Amino acid sequence: MSGAQLTEATVKELCDVAQLAVELAKKAGADHAEVMVRDGTELTAKVRLGEPELVQEAGSRALGLRVLVGAKRAVTYTSDLRREALEALCAESVALAQLAEPDEYALPPDPAQLAKQIPDLDLYDPAVAEVEASWALREAKNGEAAAQRHDKRVTNSEGATWSRVLGATAFATDGGFVGGYRGSYASLVVEPLCDDTTDPENPKKRNGYWWTANRFLNQLEVAEAVGIEAARRTVATIGSRKVETQECAIVFDPEVARSIVGTIFSVANGSSFWRKSSYLVGREGTEIASKLVTIIDDPLIPRAPGSRPFDGDGLAVRKNMVVERGVLAPVLCDVYSARKLGRQSTASAGRGIGGNPGPTTSNLIMQPGEMSREELLEQTGRGLYVTALMGFGFNPVTGDFSRGAQGFWIEGGELTYPVSEVTIAANFDQILKRIDLVANDLNMRSSTAAPTFRVSHMTLAGTSK
Repeated sequence: MSGAQLTEATVKELCDVAQLAVELAKKAGADHAEVMVRDGTELTAKVRLGEPELVQEAGSRALGLRVLVGAKRAVTYTSDLRREALEALCAESVALAQLAEPDEYALPPDPAQLAKQIPDLDLYDPAVAEVEASWALREAKNGEAAAQRHDKRVTNSEGATWSRVLGATAFATDGGFVGGYRGSYASLVVEPLCDDTTDPENPKKRNGYWWTANRFLNQLEVAEAVGIEAARRTVATIGSRKVETQECAIVFDPEVARSIVGTIFSVANGSSFWRKSSYLVGREGTEIASKLVTIIDDPLIPRAPGSRPFDGDGLAVRKNMVVERGVLAPVLCDVYSARKLGRQSTASAGRGIGGNPGPTTSNLIMQPGEMSREELLEQTGRGLYVTALMGFGFNPVTGDFSRGAQGFWIEGGELTYPVSEVTIAANFDQILKRIDLVANDLNMRSSTAAPTFRVSHMTLAGTSK
């Protein structure tokens, strides 16, 4: 079982279908039409305790259509790409739009703003498409077995999963834009379990994980190395305990740091601003974080996981500053949210097949510092090194932040014992402004990425004195 290659001919075929649908929508009475077509396959191969648990491969083609009749809009989609089916879809979509309420902000972008060129960002690896399920199962099995061999305390497993996604996207509008591209992405995650009998009266199962991912097959970490790191992280949690309630330094591991960066975007985008659902409204151009914090959104990085040659409105993408040396830049906007705010789009639109465009990120990256992670820890006398956050304790309107956490206690600049069942809390404004050390260990496995960084102090709720 191997995935069919997505070739340049595939992309051209999808572009032709998108253009045809635009023409049919106009003939059906639409004043404006935008069409997105996607073709993709996914492979998932999972093993648990050395035995195959899941092998699944699926493919799909779908077309999303947005039409406007005056300022009235409708969004529809279909998986039937035959001409007669598209003709029916267009007629139904125009009829639906005529029943909608008008929205002047939903009009398409000025054709002069649409992308004129489609840069090649090298996002597709044919080798990923050639992977067969049997090979993927072996890789998953090798990763899980390495975790079990590495430490005898690994006694069970949630499994290991190797997966890949192949996709081709085409987009066309009646404003004259048509473009397409293809992409690949592969990953392996290993999830060991171990028994924690530190407290014989209350034995627990401890779980952990590690993963590797890349658009290119030969850039993945070796399966055995992933398993070993997963085992190391899992057994390190044995003997986890609470610490006393206090204020202390909080160091965020990159796996957690990137979620903090993602939270910044959730309150620093055009949609949250026009809805006034963000504590940052009115603060563009002001200091919202430490001067050590610079965050960019860059869709033009070759081979990066979030790269794309054009946005969901058909605009030419560009690198945007999100936070520059602590100062909030103009927030990321699609055409709709930009109009709501009386400004221009930052070419940051994303859209699904069956939805309207909205602001999104591409490669959202907090820039690394100059010190190593080890040097950062050495400069931290005591505090908590956070490796996981639990719960959803963030209020975007007030900025209040309170999440369950686990990790390791830092004493004398070193990680000492594991910690769990504690909560860290502060206002998000304080968290960002208190970032006083940033390491250089940035890794671009995911489209949102950050290095290790330290917040000088937060409230840590644990046991009472």
